[in-house]
Amino acid sequence: MTITQTVDIPESRKLTFDVPREVPAGRAQVEIKVIPFVKKENKLEPPLKCLIGVKTPLADSLLGVAANLGNTTLSEIREERLAKHFV
Repeated sequence: MTITQTVDIPESRKLTFDVPREVPAGRAQVEIKVIPFVKKENKLEPPLKCLIGVKTPLADSLLGVAANLGNTTLSEIREERLAKHFV
């Protein structure tokens, strides 16, 4: 069973939750994944600015396979792929 809910995290950083009745009582494994929603304050800042100067050798080696596809440059492919994770 997967339960997904968007919550506001208070300043105290404390959350409480109730387990649905469908879940039997007893021992269970509980996973919590926190994915913060980042607010963009400066819309003029280029996407992925935080990655300028960061080395990504694995991504660069994988992008080498597609280097000669059309007019797309390696940098454009890299930015497009990384944008999915950092935008």
